[in-house]
Amino acid sequence: MYKRIPIKNHQQEIQLTAKRTMLALAIICFLISLLVLRLAYLQITKHNVYSTLSTKNWLDLVPIEPTRGLIYDRNGVLLTENIPVFSLDIIPVQVTELNKTIAALKKIIVLSDNDISQFRRQLRQHRRFDEIPLKLRLTEEEVARFAENQFRFPGVLIKARLMRYYPYGKSFSHVLGYVGRINAQELSEIDQTNYSASHYIGKLGIEKYYEEELHGKVGYEEVENDANGKPIRVIKEIKGTPGKNIYLTLDSGLQFAAEKALSGHNGAVVAIQPATGQILAMVSEPGYDPNLFVLGISQKDYQALQGSEDRPLYNRALRGLYPFASTIKPFYALQGLDTGVVTPTDTIWDPGWFQLPNSSHRFHDHRRGGHGTVNLSKAIITSCDIYFYELANKMGIRRMGAILNQFGFGTLTGIDLDDELPGIVASPEWKRRMKGERWYDGDTIISAIGQGFMQATPLQLAAATATLANRGQRFMPFLLLGEQLPGKAYVSQQPISLDPVTLQDDVYWDIVIKAMQDVVASPGGTAYRAFGPHNYTYTIAAKTGTAQVSRRRNPDEQDKQENLPEKLRDHNLFIAFAPADKPKIALAIITEHSHVAAETARAIFDYYLGTQQNVTRHSPNKIEKTPA
Repeated sequence: MYKRIPIKNHQQEIQLTAKRTMLALAIICFLISLLVLRLAYLQITKHNVYSTLSTKNWLDLVPIEPTRGLIYDRNGVLLTENIPVFSLDIIPVQVTELNKTIAALKKIIVLSDNDISQFRRQLRQHRRFDEIPLKLRLTEEEVARFAENQFRFPGVLIKARLMRYYPYGKSFSHVLGYVGRINAQELSEIDQTNYSASHYIGKLGIEKYYEEELHGKVGYEEVENDANGKPIRVIKEIKGTPGKNIYLTLDSGLQFAAEKALSGHNGAVVAIQPATGQILAMVSEPGYDPNLFVLGISQKDYQALQGSEDRPLYNRALRGLYPFASTIKPFYALQGLDTGVVTPTDTIWDPGWFQLPNSSHRFHDHRRGGHGTVNLSKAIITSCDIYFYELANKMGIRRMGAILNQFGFGTLTGIDLDDELPGIVASPEWKRRMKGERWYDGDTIISAIGQGFMQATPLQLAAATATLANRGQRFMPFLLLGEQLPGKAYVSQQPISLDPVTLQDDVYWDIVIKAMQDVVASPGGTAYRAFGPHNYTYTIAAKTGTAQVSRRRNPDEQDKQENLPEKLRDHNLFIAFAPADKPKIALAIITEHSHVAAETARAIFDYYLGTQQNVTRHSPNKIEKTPA
């Protein structure tokens, strides 16, 4: 049995206390040792891991969107702007109930259905801690109202941004294109790191083709946040690279002159500098306002554009496929001379119709009574169809197609824009492949006057006209004149030579070009009415064309165009270059369902080579610029 120790035995009491103290000290030392070992493990062994985790808790790497490069014309006229705006942004990870937050925001900010749908689309494409704009271009009143209520909306903030703006509206729309919000497909194709702060990308035109140059490189800020995730200060900034400013070959004054000359008519104008291939003007009418697309076009506005009979979204200069009509004749004339099928002095008798051997069908001339005795030059000047029917019958479709191919028809020009169409140089193989039919002699005959299956774009016609002006020297048409980073050297784009058109004798160029000059200068020329009565200090070489849109009701007669519905009236084409001896400009013009192509050309030449007094330079459309 346990024997109790008397309390008054002080010696034993001291020994017992000492043992207890030693035991307690041992336990304490053991626990302290464990803590020291754990601390050493955390502070030394796992230092890198936990240091990184700790830093991430209070530091955030925020991407900075690079400033998009600007676009200028050849004379330094600014064609695009980056205007400061305020946007309403949401950081989804910081918002507990997103739907309720948006509903509450609608009571103080005007939010359209389009704003919300665009936001939800962006929400699916971005990380939840990204700043996603709910609405761009807040008014000053909306900024003030939100500032008063910001405490109610954690994770919602006002952000200063730069928004793309096109000061000339519809002018240049088919060349510049526009930027718009990045969609899912584009997001899968781009460098997502470089676009981590970007919500917009080039969609069409120059904005799309030169997206890499215009966009720049993303930068970053290392930001310290408080416990609620709100930024306190910027620790470090890693600067990005702004987009390059690019200069186009376009002459804005000439562009405006072409638009004014074409005003009221659907069609296209392309002007090229023959000596380089630089595009001086490219107009497609009607145009559209690219500013509609920047913030995200509404379904109503898009349907109105898409459903319009005038097709304002359709780039006629680049994608419009039109019959050559009689603009094809100078090219066939060159081939006829070069192959020896005809000589400059050979003549035919034109009674007003042509008939193939062993056929009862008659191919008629646009002049009912015919032109009488006609040689090659007169055939070009008066646009005699019968002469070229005869020439085509002798030359054959193979040689006809060969000269068109040499001038670049039937293939892409290589211009620095997407979505160009190659046109059609028809052949027996083409017809068999596309139509499942054989080629007839009649197909060759109507091809002689640019009807039938042959088709070209205004851009192709302008490029080929520039080659005519150069007497065979070819250049790839292009729009980029040069590019420049802010503070860096300007880098210019050099012309690109293509395979030339070579003839057996250079005199053939002189013969055809002289005839084209008389199209304008001779009283019998088809463009004399538009040009001849005026006094010019320079010479113009040109060729007119009329593309038949509907089949004649009476093949033996000409329908009066004014009696036809507008959509059934013929198209009018015109190619020209001037001055004829030292060309500075080559033109191709088409006016749909009207006959004003030559008059359009005259107004353009008046501006570019004349006094330049009849064209008022446009001023940019005004816009309220919200201060950043």
